[in-house]
Amino acid sequence: MSRQDGGMTPSSTRATTDRRRDAVALTAVCLVALMFGLEISSVPVILPVLERVLHADFLDAQWIMNAYTLACTSVLMAAGTLADRYGRRRVLVASLWLFGLASLACGWATSAPLLIAARFAQGVGAGAMMICQFAILSQQFREPAARSRAFAVWGVVAGIGLGFGPLVGAAIVALADWRWVFLVHAPLTLLTLGLVRASVQESRDPDAHRLDMAGMFTLTLAVFALVCFITLGTVQGFANALGLALLAVALVSVGVFIAAERRSAHPMFDFSVFRIHRFNGALMGSMGMNFSFWPFMIYLPIYFQSALGHDLMHAGWALLAYTLPTLLVPPLAERLALRHGAERVIPGGLGLMALAFLLMAAGNAHGSDTLVIAACLVAGIGLGLTNSPVTNTSTGAVSAARAGMASGIDFSARLITLALNIALMGFVLVSGIARHLGDARPGAGPEELLQMAQAVAAGKLDTLPDAASSALAQAALRQGFGEVMLYAGIGVGLLALASRAFFRRSRRSVCLVPVGADADLR
Repeated sequence: MSRQDGGMTPSSTRATTDRRRDAVALTAVCLVALMFGLEISSVPVILPVLERVLHADFLDAQWIMNAYTLACTSVLMAAGTLADRYGRRRVLVASLWLFGLASLACGWATSAPLLIAARFAQGVGAGAMMICQFAILSQQFREPAARSRAFAVWGVVAGIGLGFGPLVGAAIVALADWRWVFLVHAPLTLLTLGLVRASVQESRDPDAHRLDMAGMFTLTLAVFALVCFITLGTVQGFANALGLALLAVALVSVGVFIAAERRSAHPMFDFSVFRIHRFNGALMGSMGMNFSFWPFMIYLPIYFQSALGHDLMHAGWALLAYTLPTLLVPPLAERLALRHGAERVIPGGLGLMALAFLLMAAGNAHGSDTLVIAACLVAGIGLGLTNSPVTNTSTGAVSAARAGMASGIDFSARLITLALNIALMGFVLVSGIARHLGDARPGAGPEELLQMAQAVAAGKLDTLPDAASSALAQAALRQGFGEVMLYAGIGVGLLALASRAFFRRSRRSVCLVPVGADADLR
């Protein structure tokens, strides 16, 4: 019987209920993205505070960030497989509990080692919940138009977390206490858990494969050993026995990982995708962003507060100039990619970042804070132009059946490159400071110079033994940062050239592949 009184039919009521449930599910997933972004970009700005309050040194500050990154990398592929096998909603709920409890542990930490351990646990939860959210969005929003809108909203919220994180971290420290940078995630996690339980439908992949334990373990061990080797080299040099042993472990682990993946029936990494030039061109973009922009953000608070002399809030505003374009530029990047092709936009964005870091180095050398801030804006624009086209191109370059695996390789490349370059930038920074101090104090021994350089790199400018120490330490810090800027600019510039070369080879391959051939060969 039809309803003539303006009431709702059962089908329309059900549709309205479904829309409301989907809106709640989208809110939950967006909160996941917001927390993940805030935890990446709000912590760097409080590192100088953590060093002072927890009596941490420069290496502790590196590990406070890298523990989170390495944990995300180690759990990335495993979480996707577990979610497919046991349920995306179930794994998301478990990872949210772990993230929330680890955030409490971070806020209650009384020493740097405890904070580093809690950050590792937090990174495990964060990596797992990030992987789950993509599958949940795809499952919850089946229609292409609704899915596109959902991912657009998700992208904006994720950008807000990353873009405004530095200012949020600075404001929390100014108004309350550094602990709330971590503790704030506890109530947000509880809210998210409630929304997930009320709205997210359980989903599984009935054809999910077994967990690739060999690949996961050897890849994690290789990255961890290599990061430890670089970090230890910053303190003791690279010729010591422990450092060489770590390097050997890293190399052997890489070899075992490659062998295990080639023999696996269902590998975590399918190396055949590296024969696809377009995929490689996008992968150079993933590496370029995390070779320069993201690892440098961890050191920028020290630069603004110690090398340039700004207070915490001014440093937060300066960091906002660095990150805000990453939120505003992506819609323009998508239009440019559609009009001119990702093969032009991705190398162009990388090239813009290279130019920005070279300009930053020039501004640092000439004492121009204005040029440094302008260069930060340019770097953010370059990243905004690169990020979204890289993701779309890496998954679109392969067949639909391998899109998830390609996305996993892309995300892994980002996190591995980020972890390695946090350590490498720290080495470049300390080495540059030590050289400047050595020129000013020719009588100091190598070990003494290295110890002073690490203290200066942590922003402790009163570490030198005479009255002129502060000015000398600040000058040494600026020189060290100038070398880091050059390192980032040259590195991302070379990756821009490599990306461009791969895309050109891809175009030539498309012209040579016969009609009807496998698209993956292109």
